Amino acid sequence: MGISRDSRHKRSASGAKRAQYRKKRAFEKGRQPANTRIGPKRIHLVRTRGGNTKYRALRLDSGNFSWGSEGISRKTRVIGVVYHPSNNELVRTNTLTKSAVVQIDAAPFRQWYEAHYGQPLGRRRQQKAGAEGAGATETKKSKSVEKKQAARYAAHGKVEPALERQFEAGRLYAIISSRPGQSGRADGYILEGEELAFYQRAIRK
Repeated sequence: MGISRDSRHKRSASGAKRAQYRKKRAFEKGRQPANTRIGPKRIHLVRTRGGNTKYRALRLDSGNFSWGSEGISRKTRVIGVVYHPSNNELVRTNTLTKSAVVQIDAAPFRQWYEAHYGQPLGRRRQQKAGAEGAGATETKKSKSVEKKQAARYAAHGKVEPALERQFEAGRLYAIISSRPGQSGRADGYILEGEELAFYQRAIRK
């Protein structure tokens, strides 16, 4: 039978069967879902209409995620799917699709923040655990660099408490905004502010 994306085979609003006036067409064709899972990168190329190409991701383990309030993006590891607005089955099977809420590794973003602002981020637990050996890892900085970093931090270096708690755990909530089954990439953005609060409530439910 095949997967069809036309509406000719559907009944009309009143429930009447429509007359079949032509056979199926290639432009009405649908394909099997990619069901992209987490694992070593595996991408299939699909030839589409007009000789164009789709990149069907079957397995992905990382993606490019942006931190909107700081205006940066970093490639980071995808750890797991924690919430999906359409289907809980996609959470259980760790299926990556657009608008899936995932947990990503916070390390690349923490490294950038500490280099940019010269302030520790989400290291309270580590400081409690190893307070005596903290001075050994300090890097030497010139006064001008320290001054520049302090000015940056004072201007816009504050991180909201909900995000800081995630940095302490080493995992951030992010949302996938690309379509892995079409573009072969799992790119997205870190959740912040009201949007983060909304999804945290949904995850708790």
